[in-house]
Amino acid sequence: MPETRSSASPASPVTADDLDEAVQLAVATLRGAPQDGWDRNAGSLDWDCWETVEHLSDDLFAYAVQLGPRTPPLTGDVPYVWESRRPGGPLNAVHADRSAGTAGLLQVLEASGALLVAMVRTTPPHVRGYHGFGVSDPEGFAAMGIVETLVHTYDLAETFGLPWAPPAGLCARTLARLFPHAPEGTDPWPTLLWATGRTELPGHPRLTSWRWYGAPK
Repeated sequence: MPETRSSASPASPVTADDLDEAVQLAVATLRGAPQDGWDRNAGSLDWDCWETVEHLSDDLFAYAVQLGPRTPPLTGDVPYVWESRRPGGPLNAVHADRSAGTAGLLQVLEASGALLVAMVRTTPPHVRGYHGFGVSDPEGFAAMGIVETLVHTYDLAETFGLPWAPPAGLCARTLARLFPHAPEGTDPWPTLLWATGRTELPGHPRLTSWRWYGAPK
């Protein structure tokens, strides 16, 4: 019987260990991708697979640096330069050296994830940092990093034909932290895909726009 959000104890907090698990699972899965085909679009995205991993790496890096200053900014991002390398490409501060191949690309992803894991572990819970959807706390940034990791790995796995089914408890805790409007009593992983506009659920059409709610609890 599939685990539902209720049976997966979604009220438990999201932790640095959860984020580390998500990143390590993603890296392990993507190591199974072929060396070619990284110029194909990732799932339904307009970015190719290489760009999507760079975007994910950049997200994890960006969330980490928002918590980095002694007094984090609350009205805007830490002013790194985010830029696209082509029209329509993702706006990143993090770009992987293509001469290092996909192994190097995945090292960049793992390193960016480790930065955010470390910041979530060491930042006091009362600290707040800026995000475009609203000011959040370390747990919120951990949950955002998990969402980005799980759903973008889904986009990539869909293109490469890789199996990808993250743990239900991890998905349930993340849903409870960021998506209070999501249906309950449903399998957490498909529900997270629904909440991020990637699929439909019975009785719930696919979303054409979506957001999370990272405000501290």
